[in-house]
This record gives sequence, structure tokens and C-alpha cells, in this order.
Amino acid sequence: MPKLRTKYICQQCGGEQSKWVGKCPDCGAWNTLEEVADVPQHPTRQRRQTLMGNSSSIAQGTHIPVVLPEIQPLAQERISVGYEEMNRVLGGGLVAGSLTLIGGEPGIGKSTLLLQVAGYVARTAGPVLYVSGEESIEQVKMRAERLDISGERLYLLSSIEMEVIIDAANRMKPALVIVDSIQTTLAAQITSAPGSISQVRECTMQLMQLAKNTHTPVFIIGHITKEGTVAGPKALEHIADAVLYLEGERYHTYRLLRGVKNRFGATHEVGVFEMHGEGLLEVANPSAIFLADRAAGATGSAVVVSMEGTRPILVEVQALVIPSNFGNPRCTTNGIEYSRLMMLLAVLTKRVGLAVNNHDVYANVVGGFTLEEPAIDLGIATAIASSYREKNVAPDIALIGEVGLSGELRAVNRLAMRIREAAKLGFKRCIVPKAGGGSKVSAELANAGLPSDFKIATASTLAVALEIALHA
Repeated sequence: MPKLRTKYICQQCGGEQSKWVGKCPDCGAWNTLEEVADVPQHPTRQRRQTLMGNSSSIAQGTHIPVVLPEIQPLAQERISVGYEEMNRVLGGGLVAGSLTLIGGEPGIGKSTLLLQVAGYVARTAGPVLYVSGEESIEQVKMRAERLDISGERLYLLSSIEMEVIIDAANRMKPALVIVDSIQTTLAAQITSAPGSISQVRECTMQLMQLAKNTHTPVFIIGHITKEGTVAGPKALEHIADAVLYLEGERYHTYRLLRGVKNRFGATHEVGVFEMHGEGLLEVANPSAIFLADRAAGATGSAVVVSMEGTRPILVEVQALVIPSNFGNPRCTTNGIEYSRLMMLLAVLTKRVGLAVNNHDVYANVVGGFTLEEPAIDLGIATAIASSYREKNVAPDIALIGEVGLSGELRAVNRLAMRIREAAKLGFKRCIVPKAGGGSKVSAELANAGLPSDFKIATASTLAVALEIALHA
């Protein structure tokens, strides 16, 4: 009997090695190599038909190049998923033949959200096939009853075999297919275990071809690693037409559906949901929710206007600065990039003259939100200065601006949209950068329907902005 040969495959990047090593030479990840049988993979006739379509269609010439003007566009309109927040992230709804990947931490609400979407689409657009590889159909029904989903045209299938899933979809011709989750599916022609790099990639490819050949939108749920990325290779995200992440703190009720890739719409759009006993409910005005419990007159608090895709959101940023009792001051952040906070502390020390370098600094974004864009710099620096000087920022001031290493305030994009959102939520004043035409935008907005008592202050440096904010 010939000896069985084995190889080691990295579960992070898919790289192959002849022997086990602790650190993958290709991607640098630790302890990700797993031993698998080195069996030559010969494509079968069934696999060729799955990946390339029916062989008869090839003979008829449908897989030959076609000149662009002769291609007929898809007549089907976008399918609404029943939630305006999710439709915005998707670019207006589901596109026929699209493959959408939804990732998130365990228990964040991915299955709940897609089951609610399945119930709505089944009621309004047509039959829906919901495939569960982790739960039995009885368990899915219990969750559907809790969510008050009747589901007359919602079909449940408990299977992990990809051939069974594709056969059921081809027979049903549903309006939507949901696979929960891609890490549990199994392609028969791949010898590795479910969840391995080769299985995840092969199963995703087959689902992609199913979506393109039948013009059926497909949702797949993907688990994420402890680093916050979808488990498996980055190729999994490249295959999908849209990649969405459901984010949120486990101990907060708010969930953020963030789009990081979308071939049919804008990226980095955000939809806000709130978890209730009856499921996920969309939040139409997230800015008002995030600012609802703000304490008036407290030091170390400021309101920033952050752009999430094409949507401005007002969020409260808090800071606490206290003298350090040890030799090395501590710096702790939640919802703000650590390196950016350290840069702002250096600018405050060097350019403004605040001796925060020997203080412990704690920064937090209220509501479990994560802010990444540079336009929030002015708000973070103002909150730190407010706590250090024990002077509160007026509760009717919103702050917008990026801080440079020289202490200057740099221009931000979509300034007018940010200012209008602040005025709509009842703020009376706004501090913006003078650079990049800030004064011109302020003059234009003054004559464009803003409340007569709304004031816009421009500042060229961080020091000037702090004087305005802390002495208003």
C-alpha cells in the first residue's frame, strides 16, 4: 500500500508547506498550519458543470465573448430587504445574481437579521431558501416564532453538503438563498474538513456560480477571527460582490451594519439597528440615540460629526485626564485608534502647551461606536483639553476638523453636509477648519436655510479652536 502523503495548509492565507512551522512564511500568522492529505484533485464532470454551467449551453455558444452593446441588461429591479438601513448599505437593495457576505462575532445577530430579511422577502418577492448548517430546522422555527415570522413561502433546509444545497436551489428557483454559515458547508470533491481554507473557497465559488447562472441573490454568513476579519482567506471577500460586517459591543443593544465592499453601491455605508427581544429593529435617527444620555455641563465631553459613507452621524466623545501615580503614564482608548490618540496628545503637549504627557488619559466613544476618520481629531483633542483644564464644552457646540502635526486644522470632506446635520439636531454653534474654504462654506450655509441663530466659527489652528470651544 502506498504511503499517504500529507501537506500543511495555512488556514489564514491558504499557503502550502511541506512541513509544519509555527509561523506561516507567506502571511506571518502564528499556529495556522493544519495537516491535510495530499491527494491530487481531478475535476469531475459534475464539478465542471457546477463551476461553468451546463455543458449543453457551452455547445450552443453561450460562453463565448459578447460585444458590450449586444448584452441585454438585467430587467429585474433591486429587491428590498424590508429595512431602509440595510437597503442603504446594499446600495438600494439586493441585485439579481449578487453574492453578499455578512460577517460578525458570534451572537452579534447575523442569523437573526437574515432570518428577518428572509421572512420579508418571502412575503413580498417570492420563495426563500434558508440553509442552516449549524441548527436543525426545528431550532430555526423556534427563532422564527420568537421573531413573529409566519413564513408561508420560507423553506428551511438543514444540510452542509453543497451538492444538496445547489440541487435544492435549482429545483426551487427561489427569490433569495441564505447559507448559514459558509464555514460549515462541505464540497464532496475536496478531502479537507469543513471550515478549512480549501473548503471555504470552493463552496463560496460554487455559490457564486449559482448566483450568476440563475440570477438569484445569495447571502452567506461568515464567522470572523479574533483579529476581526472573516475566517478564511482574503480571496473569500474578493469573490463576494458585497461584504458587510455586523458590529457592536456585546453589552450594548446597538448594532452597526457596515459595508466594506460593494460592487453595486457606495462602500463604508452604515446602518444602525437595536437589538430587542423581538429581533433587530432599525434606528432611523442614530445621532439622536447616541446623544440622548449626554450629561449637560460635564467636563471632558465633546460632540463630533463623523461621516459614515454618505451619512453624517453625531457622536459624543469623552476623555478623562488625571495625574499619573506611576512612572509611566497610562493611555487607554475605546472606539478610537490608539496611535491617533497618541499623536493628538503629542500635538497638545508641543503646540498647545498642555502638560498631558505626565497624566493618565482615557478616551471613549459613547455607545460602542468606532470612529476612524480624521475629521474627529478636533473633538477628541477638545475633550482631552476640557478634562485637563476642568472647563466644560458648551452642550450646543459640534466640532469638525482634522489636526495636523503642526497644530493646524486641516480641511475635511462634505463639510456642508456635516454642518446641516448638526443644525438639524438642535446644535446652535459649530467649529470648523478655516482651511479648504471653510469660511466660504460658512457664508454659503448662512444663506441656505440654516436657523438664524446658528453660528459657524472657523479656526486655523488647534489652539484657536480650543479657545473658542472652552470659553464660549
